[in-house]
Amino acid sequence: MEYIGNRKAGHDYSLEESLEAGIELFGYEVKSIRAKHGSLTGAYVLVRGGEAYLVNAFIPPFQEKNAPETYDPRRTRKLLLNKKELAELAQREREGGLTLVPLSLYNKGRKLKLQVAVARGKKKKDKRETLKKRTTDREMRREHKFR
Repeated sequence: MEYIGNRKAGHDYSLEESLEAGIELFGYEVKSIRAKHGSLTGAYVLVRGGEAYLVNAFIPPFQEKNAPETYDPRRTRKLLLNKKELAELAQREREGGLTLVPLSLYNKGRKLKLQVAVARGKKKKDKRETLKKRTTDREMRREHKFR
């Protein structure tokens, strides 16, 4: 069950491969995510010093009054990956034009997982072509449906 998704990721990037990572959260952040509060729009993943971090994801506390006054909803959160996955992500991040984009936060058993994709940024022209192709495919399916 997906709690929070990044719908703009597919529009802004061409996604190449994805993997699943655990994420370090506070209890009130977990409750907030399960209540479907938060956003991954504009968030990205950095690999620094042998560790991966989720940067700029907005996760508000479940109850404002029960959270500490110093709580920052856009704080950097550590991702939980094994060494092999970290080395692969760091190597892919170093390649030119590639970025690590969070796609969704979801439940797996009792744990929350983050799906991270290696992506290449699209130019404005490519985005227009994708939209045009999607519309023509939709119209083709519509025509076949009524025949």
